Amino acid sequence: MPLNDERPTSTSSGEDQSSDVESCCDSMRSASDLDGSRDSFNSDSSSKHCTPSSSPPKTLTLDEVMEAGRELFNLKIAHEIVMNNNILMNSRPRDSLWNGVRDNLHKAFWDILETELNDDPPEYQFAIKLLEEIREILLSFLNPGANRMRTQIMEVLDMDLIRQQADNDAVDIQGLVSYVITTMGKLCAPVRDKDIKKLRESTENIVTVLKEIFRVLDLMRADFLTQNIEMLKPVLQRNCIEYERETFQSILDKTPSGLNRTTSWIQSALEELLPATEKTNDCGEGQRAMPGPFKLLNTAYFHILTWDYSKSPVPETWITDEARLQEIQWQLKQCQAVNEVLLIVYSTVGEPVQGLPSLSDRLKTMISVLLDGMHRPDFNLEESLEGVSAQLCCELNKSLTERDYPALTPELRATLTGQICSITQKDNPIRTLVEDRVQQYFMALISDPKPQLKLEQVPAGLTAIKPELALIAKKFLSLINYNRTVYGPFYVDIIKKLLFSSSPPTASVPQEKAHSSASCE
Repeated sequence: MPLNDERPTSTSSGEDQSSDVESCCDSMRSASDLDGSRDSFNSDSSSKHCTPSSSPPKTLTLDEVMEAGRELFNLKIAHEIVMNNNILMNSRPRDSLWNGVRDNLHKAFWDILETELNDDPPEYQFAIKLLEEIREILLSFLNPGANRMRTQIMEVLDMDLIRQQADNDAVDIQGLVSYVITTMGKLCAPVRDKDIKKLRESTENIVTVLKEIFRVLDLMRADFLTQNIEMLKPVLQRNCIEYERETFQSILDKTPSGLNRTTSWIQSALEELLPATEKTNDCGEGQRAMPGPFKLLNTAYFHILTWDYSKSPVPETWITDEARLQEIQWQLKQCQAVNEVLLIVYSTVGEPVQGLPSLSDRLKTMISVLLDGMHRPDFNLEESLEGVSAQLCCELNKSLTERDYPALTPELRATLTGQICSITQKDNPIRTLVEDRVQQYFMALISDPKPQLKLEQVPAGLTAIKPELALIAKKFLSLINYNRTVYGPFYVDIIKKLLFSSSPPTASVPQEKAHSSASCE
């Protein structure tokens, strides 16, 4: 049977309709499982992992709440490792408060260390703490079978012996540092060889060398973690579908209301589709034709693309991808703004600037740079668009004069600036046109069984941003496919309840219409 068919809600055919949607929902459940994980969620055994908990609300203990929090944290970590290829590259911003506090504390520490070592006689309290930390870091790099090197590190960096030497002012700091650098060279990845060479050849004072040692050790730790994650990824990718689904079900077992937002999300898609599927029977009674499960879920996925994060949090099944969804939304809004400005330029200036790919690329790059970060709360879009207009007029005049066309008149420049700045208004016709066509593009891809073949088929008027739009759509479709695979069984259960509950979410029948129905009977 078709996936997106509509089924009238009539009591006489209720059993047939329920059977049809049971079959369609079973197809959704099958489609949501990868080949390697289907057997784990079939027949009766699937109920534990595929069906959200329907037990009545209960009072949660503190231990249950904390355990659910730990499981959610583990779920996010596993998902991030699988989905994020640059998981270790996402460091804090350079100007963050955390970085400022850390840098100040580090500076104070190094200042104290330098003061101690310059004393007469030298103090080694902080130096010994550093060496002890260095020893632990070096030991953490060793494989379980590297007993010989482990023993050597423990012997050379014997903290008790070093403390005794410090008490007698007999610590060979230069020799210990030299040994540490040599050991780092044996343990580091080839990409760090240049850093190790600089450390060996350094003529700086001992405090500066220790600073550099810690900098390189941080890089080595990142290399080590990256290597371990890469080794772990194939295992996670093979099992992450089942792991995420089972972990999510475990969270639901502890928090029975854990699918409330997800249910509301799907229900809002159903309410949007119902008015478009209203039918009237022979007696004139208003009747609702229920949308098919796939159409319903695709509509819900489309809502995620335009989600208003300022008004409500994302559904529970999207928590692990919330940051990626927001980034996609930001990129899409910037692309739309770039396209809107370009359409205004070509329609205002006309033929002299059309059909010139190099000029189009320069203008697009210029607009994109000036509108970068437009999602930030402190970004002044109208002011930035005025700057965009000024830069565009300069670039257009340069191109026009090079090709013996007259420069833009003051009146035309004013018109161009006014139209560009007007795209901040929600009812702006150019903005409305672009947003509608972008939405058509994404809805067509979401509903298509083979969307990858149509990524380059953008609607008319969006050609200028076709590469960027296709890349954003590819990312979004990837998230949808993974989400559908993991959480499909939960969606099936929610959709069944929404479509065939005793009180389906339809508009109430007007009183006069109810009387008409009674008389017809």
